[in-house]
Amino acid sequence: MLTLQLVAGLLFLLVTAGVTIRLLNPLPPLEPRAPSTHLADNGDTPLGRGIAATRAGHPHDLSGVHMLTEGREAFAARILLTRAAVRSLDVQYYIWHDDLSGTLLLEALHEAADRGVRVRLLLDDNGVAGLDAVLATLDQHPNIEIRLFNPFVLRRPKMLGYLADFPRLNRRMHNKSLVADGQAVIIGGRNIGDEYFGARDAGLFFDLDVLAIGPVVDEASRDFDRYWASQSAYSVQKILPSAPADELAALHRSASLVERDPAARDYVEAVRALPFIEQMVAGSLPFEWATIRMISDDPAKGIGKAAGDRLLVTALQQAIGAPARELRIVSGYFVPTRAGVDALAALAGRGVNIAIFTNAFEASDVWVVHAGYAERRKALLRAGIRLFEMRGPDRSESARSRRKLIGTGSGSGSGPDAPVLRSSATTLHAKTFAVDGERLFIGSFNFDPRSIHLNTELGFVVESPRLASAVSNAFETDIPARAYEVVLSKNGSLNWREQRPGGVIVHTTEPGTSLLQRWGIYIVSHLPIEWLL
Repeated sequence: MLTLQLVAGLLFLLVTAGVTIRLLNPLPPLEPRAPSTHLADNGDTPLGRGIAATRAGHPHDLSGVHMLTEGREAFAARILLTRAAVRSLDVQYYIWHDDLSGTLLLEALHEAADRGVRVRLLLDDNGVAGLDAVLATLDQHPNIEIRLFNPFVLRRPKMLGYLADFPRLNRRMHNKSLVADGQAVIIGGRNIGDEYFGARDAGLFFDLDVLAIGPVVDEASRDFDRYWASQSAYSVQKILPSAPADELAALHRSASLVERDPAARDYVEAVRALPFIEQMVAGSLPFEWATIRMISDDPAKGIGKAAGDRLLVTALQQAIGAPARELRIVSGYFVPTRAGVDALAALAGRGVNIAIFTNAFEASDVWVVHAGYAERRKALLRAGIRLFEMRGPDRSESARSRRKLIGTGSGSGSGPDAPVLRSSATTLHAKTFAVDGERLFIGSFNFDPRSIHLNTELGFVVESPRLASAVSNAFETDIPARAYEVVLSKNGSLNWREQRPGGVIVHTTEPGTSLLQRWGIYIVSHLPIEWLL
């Protein structure tokens, strides 16, 4: 009885605190906002002319896509497009870190605005820790406008905002895109931060983006407009404290200091030395030409008002169709739920060959999500579905030997043998899947309840047997070399098979876990929180 009273009292205090926070910090009115849409007719820009030459000889209804598998190439592509733009930059991200790559890219946007480029920057407010002053400063520039998606009114401590407005703040904008002059777009799984771009020595994420040109870019531009004008996109002027008028100059000095750091110089020089840079500048970058369709959630999902037929999962089912022979899933955060397991098992029962690549516990950066996946492994395996889990860092090997083992993907291009799933990183963050060796999805969507029901997402469906087959082939070559294959033993328990140059090692307990951690995974996996993961 006493315990129930304590719980009731705690809940009362939390609710009271939430109401108090909301009354003292109300969400400001959304309007007025200056209306704006993407700038069209950019064919006469340097980017427009260069891309027109690249597209010459290819069907006008096809888009060109280049896979960005290596982190430094992905950073270089963003910097180059930002520097090449002369009219507009529309930029949308879930996370933007205040680190080396984040600072360099913000300064590149600042420099573009100084050249007269109109910059629209839409950021999810959950992922911009430490950037309030910088964003408020940049927004003062006459050519820069910044909006925050589902903002927190209480800035410090920010997380207390959940007490006041959990249903809204639990919905985030997970989209990632950058459109330059309406001529080229980068979309995929990468946020803006050193771990995504190979800009630090440890804790790197393996991710996947695509650089696209052609008609799909207009789709991406129109999609950005939807989010920019959505009911969740608030001007930073209404959310953040104003910054001193001279802060723009201070921001430039801060970026200069970062660039003079020895580690930063080494990174920038390594990026400049990439063959990718020369190819992109010379217009010789290889593209795969294909029918590409952009799909995304209705931004009204951010306030819980998107109709079911306007969600990404619905459009994805329509665009991809039901797998007939093969399904290959790559998702760093894989939480299939009971319904998902049943659906995958039904496909496997009809003869569809299914394999899944996700993070092992030792590679995951969100172990609670791993718990949501862990309890579904046996059911998936019993259905005949193959499971691969990316191994964490191996301290018995040097970074050089790891790269030799699985490749880096540098300069891979989009050819038939493109190693689209090779990386020397230690945490899987990519989100892609291939169907029947014919169609490929690349984007921000994870196979988890949060992507399905709570977060907004986007991605491309690419009709390319060449690229889809490259993903499928990776499950027979590159992935087994960098992952544990999870299998059922004769007595029905889980084993983890690890391929090594000297042979196969079989682990009978989950690699990289202690007894206490395994108990924690078991307990969390049975809590009613799956819908939050």
